[in-house]
Amino acid sequence: MKYAVSLLFLSGLAHAQTMSIEDYEPKSTLVVPQHLLTRAKYPFIDVHNHQDSRMPEGELKQLVTDMDRIHLRIMINLSGGYGDELKEGVANMKGHYPDRFIVFANMNFTRIDEPGYSDRVAGQLASDVKNGAQGLKIFKNFGMDLKDTHGQRIHVDDPRFDKVFELCGTLKIPVLIHTGEPSSFFQPKDKYNERWLELKQFPSRARPPERYPPWETLMEEQHHLFAKHPNTIFINAHLGWLGGNLGELGRLMDKLPNMYTEIGAVLAELGRQPRFAREFFIKHSDRVLFGKDTWEPSEYAYYFRVLETADEYFDYYRKRHAFWKMYGLDLPDDVLRKLYYKNALRIIPGINPAGFP
Repeated sequence: MKYAVSLLFLSGLAHAQTMSIEDYEPKSTLVVPQHLLTRAKYPFIDVHNHQDSRMPEGELKQLVTDMDRIHLRIMINLSGGYGDELKEGVANMKGHYPDRFIVFANMNFTRIDEPGYSDRVAGQLASDVKNGAQGLKIFKNFGMDLKDTHGQRIHVDDPRFDKVFELCGTLKIPVLIHTGEPSSFFQPKDKYNERWLELKQFPSRARPPERYPPWETLMEEQHHLFAKHPNTIFINAHLGWLGGNLGELGRLMDKLPNMYTEIGAVLAELGRQPRFAREFFIKHSDRVLFGKDTWEPSEYAYYFRVLETADEYFDYYRKRHAFWKMYGLDLPDDVLRKLYYKNALRIIPGINPAGFP
């Protein structure tokens, strides 16, 4: 019997010595108060989501049912496309649920080097807005992977798009723009890289220097774009990848009054710095919006818990984004209301305010 126990112990010890960080899932023994939220305290607007606007009616109905369950009053679909796709998607979503969805248009980059491109792309956006688009979404290929016919990278502040961004200011529609990736993706994949596990599991997310410009270059181009169009409202996606440096993000917001931001896919950054993040949200309460990015209803509970409670030392839902524990910010009610819906109601045109307190 002792021999058998010894073998089990040695077997376990051997496994521990060969176990990788991917296998390591320690269970905390800490006992502290918990507030497991499944529904937001206030109805909210998710300004960063991606759906097929032309989904069948049954799928759309299920989507609204899931939205109701978590108190999601309005979803903004950033993947609206342009032209006929945009028109059909708006007709489908708003035809069935007029006050539950907002659709943003996207840009057409074909024939980008041909004469008249700037006028064509601006004209397309004007047509899309007439067909129901209430904003413009710029995807992350803009500045990183998008190239002209000569193979040259198209910069984030390329003047060929000035007419589009000026038009957004004229039409009073916001531009939600995703530029770059987390700065760690541009760094060597070594033992010092905080996103090492994610880069191991998804090697294609790395942004090596032989293929991509430095992270700092992309950010500089983006910030120049914002400054170049002061009458246009830009929503800088994912906290502008400055969730780990909120002091710098705050300085940038002070410098660029037309720049807003949202928290999609960067909750893990906020949950590890609850005191400083709370100060940031209170100071910049008029400029931050709620966003999630990926649609998985169960994951919203983590957002509610971080934003609304003072809970301590709890797990995030995705280890590769956060191998650390999370803490609640316990935001004041007036800040929560601005984050959840008031800021979006103020800067996105045509939203029905019914259903919000």
